[in-house]
Amino acid sequence: MKTPADDLLLLIKTRGPQTAQAAAERLGVSRQAARVQLEKLAEQGLVAHDAERQGVGRPKQVWSLTPAGHGRFPDTHAQMTVELIEAVREEFGEAGLDRLVARRERATEAGYRASVPTDAGLEARLDRLAALRRAEGYMADWRAEPDGSFLLVENHCPICAAAQACQGFCRSELALFEMLLAPAKVERIEHILAGARRCAYRVSVT
Repeated sequence: MKTPADDLLLLIKTRGPQTAQAAAERLGVSRQAARVQLEKLAEQGLVAHDAERQGVGRPKQVWSLTPAGHGRFPDTHAQMTVELIEAVREEFGEAGLDRLVARRERATEAGYRASVPTDAGLEARLDRLAALRRAEGYMADWRAEPDGSFLLVENHCPICAAAQACQGFCRSELALFEMLLAPAKVERIEHILAGARRCAYRVSVT
């Protein structure tokens, strides 16, 4: 059963760092109630705050997830996956691991091709792609940007440990998006493995 603390963690995970006031407004609670929950989460080591100056007056406390807070969102079978990757690397070398990633990429591509019609408009394909990624645990969404491009966002990576052990998974993911959204250009502009809180892709019509 979800608790107010769970809702707050999910909000910060998907919307990024929040002030107590902003969190309260988004969750429909009082500022004091949001602050109490944030302080409880801080005591558990799940969130931390930084002072951020926004105009005149005292700096505001902006709350973000700690590594432990991010850890509350599952990385599917992380330890077992990493061990398997290392076993493949030891037995078959990097070339063997690359073949494994390529095989996974082909299987994933076949499934996505069946679900994302290539003759549909770009927005329809983005909508379907985000839905598929959400179903797989990526907390994905997309939006149109003022400059005419689109932003595809994944607020969570359920295979983060595997991606850290073998970054071929990230290259494979980008190639998959490029294939599904062609002829649009897809550029990764934020990357969890580079220290960002999410992975984000700019999709531009060429």
